Amino acid sequence: MISTKKQPIRILHVLAGMNRGGVETWLMHVLRNIDRERFQMDFLVATTQLCAYDEEVIALGSKIIPCLHPSKPLMYARNFKRLYQQHGSYDIVHSHIHHYSGYILRLAKQVGIPIRIAHSHNDTSSQEAKAGLFRRFYLGLTEYLIKQYATLGLACSEKAASDLYGGDWKHDSRWKVLHYGIDLSAWNDTVDKANIRAELKIPKDAFVIGHVGRFAEQKNHSMFVEIASNIIQKEPKAHFLLVGDGRLRSDIEQKVHQAGLSNCVTFAGLRSDIPQVMKGAMDVFLFPSLHEGLPMVLIEAQAAGLPCVISDVISEEVDAIQSLIQRIPLTKEVSYWGKNVLNKNIPLNIGQSEALGIIKNSSFNIQKSINTLEAIYTSKVI
Repeated sequence: MISTKKQPIRILHVLAGMNRGGVETWLMHVLRNIDRERFQMDFLVATTQLCAYDEEVIALGSKIIPCLHPSKPLMYARNFKRLYQQHGSYDIVHSHIHHYSGYILRLAKQVGIPIRIAHSHNDTSSQEAKAGLFRRFYLGLTEYLIKQYATLGLACSEKAASDLYGGDWKHDSRWKVLHYGIDLSAWNDTVDKANIRAELKIPKDAFVIGHVGRFAEQKNHSMFVEIASNIIQKEPKAHFLLVGDGRLRSDIEQKVHQAGLSNCVTFAGLRSDIPQVMKGAMDVFLFPSLHEGLPMVLIEAQAAGLPCVISDVISEEVDAIQSLIQRIPLTKEVSYWGKNVLNKNIPLNIGQSEALGIIKNSSFNIQKSINTLEAIYTSKVI
């Protein structure tokens, strides 16, 4: 049924914090572009620290609501119920915390939130297959809770859907795939390549292999550094650009130093100008992740017209422009990866404007994503 409410539909998104990760960046694209007179989006987070997007979230009229101690379920439940009483009723809870969403949705049911959405943003099945006894018990319990308390389940890809909702997810009408959409307006801007490279202290004639992602095991920066070591032996003009931050950054910086690569690796930290950095500073995008749901940065890299060398565990749904994507098994030796990255140092058959046009007409356009999400929200609220 279409909503007849005059007040905005109130949606409570639940996640760890509004930092510059893929999920958070997609949610910011949604928040900036959704009809905010019809939809009020607030964010329940597990930290009191100021996160990268917090100020913009508040400026756009949404709330950041800290709900602490998710690792202590009873304390978290008390906090959740107290905060729900303080901030009023919500029509929808939309949880982005993978398996833990099962517990979130159970709490949402207890406080009377009628629409409860789980959202799978990752495919961790290969890692979870190695889980110990306690972890397997946790996974089984949370998957049961999701199936019991979710009125709807979304996933960024079919692999992410199978991971959280089971291999037979297509047989349950509650589970649906919703591709990320990105706001492509910034990709139209003209970029001064020389200025961007000068700011980042990258030689203007360098062959730049780039990566965007948080420093976590999943992103496999260690292998990136090993590939870089192999490439620099064959191409002295190669340079490597790592954009992002995270718990393992200092470990990777040390690994770069030990490999003697400090002069040819740039750690750019968190950036708010990813379109400009990709278009102006990078020649190839290297992404050897151990697992992913549907990485938004790969959509962005294709919008920038970058050839992408990626691990073959990533869902093929991300291949919006197949001529720009090359998949390599993680089991292949580093030299094989290096050779294929160097093979991208040639003129492309597709220009950036053409690549951008293809992405604009794909399911990864933010407006298409928002239209689908708005339809989901309104159809569920009476």
